[in-house]
Amino acid sequence: MSKLGADLAAKARRVVIVQLTVTTIVALLFLIQGAWDALSAVYGGLASVFLALLSIRGFKRANEHALNDPKRSMLILYIGAVQRFVAVVVLLAIGLGGLKLEPLAVFIGFALAQASYLMGVRDGDAKAKAMGRPD
Repeated sequence: MSKLGADLAAKARRVVIVQLTVTTIVALLFLIQGAWDALSAVYGGLASVFLALLSIRGFKRANEHALNDPKRSMLILYIGAVQRFVAVVVLLAIGLGGLKLEPLAVFIGFALAQASYLMGVRDGDAKAKAMGRPD
């Protein structure tokens, strides 16, 4: 595995762990309202974790092709964006429509886990720049 690939894997693990931690905290807070609300928050958070894993997989695949075939690398990233969009719609439809989960808890669990994903990615970029390395 290349250094870039190892760095990406380490960052991915860190971000997913942060998302799972945030999801757990949100679920515990919703547990005050009841188990169904807590479960709904967990569903929303895990939907966000699933999207992060899709992103990570796409970034790894695009990285493998970046030097040899930049066009294919970009195509992989674009297809990944479409997949994530479709996955959000499907997962929320299943949770809200099919499972009849509590909407507010699902959205808060999803939004906070997604925010932690974005902050985790940005935090790693800021640390790399502070250390003088491009990330």
